Amino acid sequence: MTVKNPLLQENPLAHIAQINPEHVVPAISQLINDNKKAIEKIVDIKNKNWQNFYFPLEEIDNQLSKAWAAVSHLNNVCNSNPLREAYDQALALLTQYSSELGQHQGLFLATNDLYDQREVINLTDTQVHILKDALLGFKLSGLDLSDEKKERFKQIRNQISELSSRFEQNLLDATMSWTKLIANVTELKGLPENELNMLSANAKAQNKEGYLLTLEIPSYLAVMTYADDRKLREEVYYAFSTRASELGFDQGKFDNSKPIEDLLSLKQEEARLLEFSNYVALSLETKMAKSAEQVLNFLYELNDACHQQAKDEFSELSLFAENQGCNEIMPWDVAYYGEKLKEATYEISQSELREYFPANRVIQGMFDLTSRLFAVEFKSVEDTKLWHEDASHYQIIKDGKLMAEFYLDLYARPHKRGGAWMSSYQGRFKIKDGIQHPIAFLTCNFAPPHGDKPALLTHDEVLTLFHEFGHGLHHMLTQVDELTASGISNVPWDVVELPSQFLENFCYHPEVIAQISGHYQTGVSLPADMLEKLIAAKNFQSAMMMVRQIEFALFDITIHMQESLTIKDVQSVLNQIREKVAVVVPPEFNRFQHSFSHIFAGGYSAGYYSYKWAEVLSADAFSLFEEKGVLNPDNGRHFLTTILEKGGSADPMKLFVDFRGREPDIEALLRHSGIKSDKAA
Repeated sequence: MTVKNPLLQENPLAHIAQINPEHVVPAISQLINDNKKAIEKIVDIKNKNWQNFYFPLEEIDNQLSKAWAAVSHLNNVCNSNPLREAYDQALALLTQYSSELGQHQGLFLATNDLYDQREVINLTDTQVHILKDALLGFKLSGLDLSDEKKERFKQIRNQISELSSRFEQNLLDATMSWTKLIANVTELKGLPENELNMLSANAKAQNKEGYLLTLEIPSYLAVMTYADDRKLREEVYYAFSTRASELGFDQGKFDNSKPIEDLLSLKQEEARLLEFSNYVALSLETKMAKSAEQVLNFLYELNDACHQQAKDEFSELSLFAENQGCNEIMPWDVAYYGEKLKEATYEISQSELREYFPANRVIQGMFDLTSRLFAVEFKSVEDTKLWHEDASHYQIIKDGKLMAEFYLDLYARPHKRGGAWMSSYQGRFKIKDGIQHPIAFLTCNFAPPHGDKPALLTHDEVLTLFHEFGHGLHHMLTQVDELTASGISNVPWDVVELPSQFLENFCYHPEVIAQISGHYQTGVSLPADMLEKLIAAKNFQSAMMMVRQIEFALFDITIHMQESLTIKDVQSVLNQIREKVAVVVPPEFNRFQHSFSHIFAGGYSAGYYSYKWAEVLSADAFSLFEEKGVLNPDNGRHFLTTILEKGGSADPMKLFVDFRGREPDIEALLRHSGIKSDKAA
């Protein structure tokens, strides 16, 4: 049955296969206009309470959010020029609407009045927490500015939104603009069968013969990790590391230099308008960390703990490469010789591990683990019409009742944004006739199945899947009734990675490996000797990886503290940071910043430190499982009730202390990472 405009239905997701670009702008425009009219009526209500004021606001936001979530998801996984244009137009409307709400004096006064009356009208702790954060939101939306400054603030917000979208689109276009067809398989010597099959499938998908290299992550990593041809590795590295820059294969057509400059300038102007010293101070206003000094001290403390070990690891790798005939190791050699050193040291390789991690077995094992820890069940839904044949639909059942739903879309393909992420379609919400259950999208970019062979994951990819599923569980297992604080909503950005990183830890424990592994031909779980090697290799080059993340976080914080940076200044800052912390120094042509979408197109602007900050929390949380049993259901229920179910309903430090019995300690992270410091001793 054809639906007039799928986005205007109560459940747009049910009609996602029918959504076309021409539906987007009319639907979003209508929903925004309807919301504006409803808000004016809500604000005029006398004797306001939660049920007649804030609840209706959540109701109208719910419908608009669901429509936009469907559009945003399609733009990420089935990108096209018409959809992109519609998305950008609608995004501008939404940004303008959001700015208007943030500066709506009537809404602010009513929210403030409700907060002042919190004890008289018996608001719950969760409702008080929501109102407190909402009042901060008004402040950060420029409510107190003069009319002239308010207008400028709105313009800034619109421009930031447009530029962030352009950055991501440039990156996608630049990634898709480069391919290399190789006719003779001997040129790909070193690549395992699975990787060759993937590259062959790439070629066939474009009606070509041979092996097609792309800059999508599975293809890029295949070459960088396994290709014996050093010149080929260098060529692919150059193409990948210059994407969306003036040096790109596209002759600068998709250059992100200007968007970077403009984004940094606009964010500093936004911060100054709100009377913050810089954008970092503004960003931290809504996070667990409270000052740039605290973040910088944290990052340098980590660097002090691991830097010497990182240098030692790189020296070991350099010596190994030299003994293999590579006198000067370059960045395009690191993954290649790293894999060979790992094989030589631990007699194990990611390629060898692949055969024991078929995607379906990993998924089922992940479900089994979740069922044991959190007392839920999973059900596959077979007849849902989705946006692509790769996508699949599942339900989470608890005590015989539907609790949540989610959609997996795991494989790389053209016109799909790179990377891995979890996003929300709808949150848990206690409505008038029951409970709206949470629904999530879980998206990755693994190599797809080939012929009769199932999709096979490296152990690193297993970690990625568990990571995104951890985000999903945080969103889906919530028991908060208010939409604004259920699941991942209202969770500070530097805490939101806690459940995702927490779940990764299970992937190295024998009991869990037995559940998630099974050879794709025999079904036999990962043998004990290979498991021992996998565990032994867990922290291979962990200090090198740690300083790399510290480099990214310091770069992010530093550029968002400074004024009027040109693209040359940005490169200079990055070079200075690398002098302090990097052990693998990229070549001069590397333009990493031009593809750093986390901070220029995502939510991690002046907040990339969050990954390491939250990893302290997640490692310390998991240490309780190590103490009392990794598969101990009591531990699982405790984590469920104190962390997952609470969503964004309370101060995150309080929730952590409720779970752990104390504030977090960095020691667990250092120990889990194999960092041999005095602190971890």
